[in-house]
Amino acid sequence: MLKFFNADQKNSLKKLEEILNLRKIKQKIQSSKVRQIILSVKKNGDNALINYEKKFSNVKTKTKKLKFTKKEINSISKKVDKKLKRSIDLAFSRIKLFHSKQKFSSFKFKDNYKNELAYKFSPIENIGVYVPGGTASYPSTVLMNCIPAIVAGVKNIYLTTPSLDSSVNPAIIYAAKKCGVKEIYKTGGAHSIAAFTYGTKSYKKVDKIVGPGNAFVASAKKEVFGEVGIDMVAGPSEVSIVADKNSEPDWIASDLIAQAEHDIFAQSILISDNKNLIDLVNLNLKLQLKKLPKKNIALKSIKNYGLAIYSKNKNTISDVVNIIAPEHLEIDFKNYNKILKRIKNAGSIFIGKFSPEAMGDYIAGPNHVLPTSGAAKFSSGLSVGDFLKRHSVIKITKSGIERLGPSVINLAKHEKLEGHANSIKIRLKKRG
Repeated sequence: MLKFFNADQKNSLKKLEEILNLRKIKQKIQSSKVRQIILSVKKNGDNALINYEKKFSNVKTKTKKLKFTKKEINSISKKVDKKLKRSIDLAFSRIKLFHSKQKFSSFKFKDNYKNELAYKFSPIENIGVYVPGGTASYPSTVLMNCIPAIVAGVKNIYLTTPSLDSSVNPAIIYAAKKCGVKEIYKTGGAHSIAAFTYGTKSYKKVDKIVGPGNAFVASAKKEVFGEVGIDMVAGPSEVSIVADKNSEPDWIASDLIAQAEHDIFAQSILISDNKNLIDLVNLNLKLQLKKLPKKNIALKSIKNYGLAIYSKNKNTISDVVNIIAPEHLEIDFKNYNKILKRIKNAGSIFIGKFSPEAMGDYIAGPNHVLPTSGAAKFSSGLSVGDFLKRHSVIKITKSGIERLGPSVINLAKHEKLEGHANSIKIRLKKRG
């Protein structure tokens, strides 16, 4: 099942990087098509949105109503099973509690010359949340993207999910209502990213767009970055599991499958110092996949991108993890501290037998919007800080400019920026 890779062989880490890059290459799409969609929405607004939604979502409805009314939202929310509502409510409270600990504090101080230097925070005013439809229609996506914005103090949260044909997951609507979303729109795809960026008759223009999507959505977010802010350009989901002879092979197999069922491009990797465990996990994968409703998706994912990486050395295991920089990392290793201390690149880390990644997806509390495809080498998961703007505030005194100004003049002259130097000189002359 999982392709075997020996990390103890010569140049193995370089070869591993090459294998990982093959998955990235296959995910790339033609950005020219996405740019065409974006320009069309910018020019033609709602009409372009409706046409693209009909084309890409195979919708045949004649409706031109692109957003849910309050009456529709209330009616759809009532369709959610009480048991599911309780689970969403519990997840909401736990996620909000965790993110409330992330709040940032402004500060102010005076230096030796009584200059006032400060750092203050203010929330982004308008954000757009993209929630996929179809097989990836998740209320957890709503919670994970909206709650940190709520904690940050974002005033207006807008959300879109493909549902122009009135087919929508009621749990998404319930979760959006619970999060106080201002408006819920009915389209998906790259065209919805464009609508959030430029605004249309129906869509509100936002300042930042967050939320996962397919390759077209990810490409569209990349294209509009600069016009608006984005959370990240995320790819298909991935998990790496570090396990040893003490691990339960059926548990490990179930966690690998949990990621593989997301997408045919998802990647599930087992890293172990025990070949017997690898064999047992492969056996359990075969047994469990037979009973899985999404077995076709999971099979393709594991067949094309699944890996079993073997190494006897704990330091090599840590090096392998840092090269992969996985979105999710599970460490089910008896003596895990030595490995954990060396881990620098991972989106979210799960420790021990009873910490499957699925807990993090829904209810643990930390955010499940995480960097993928190696982006954990330079970025982190979604947080309250992603919805806050940071402002530096500077107030220089007469004494401050007199004591510090000459150094500014020297630096400006060195960089051949006489205008900069003069803006200091003119003040020193007038006060001299």
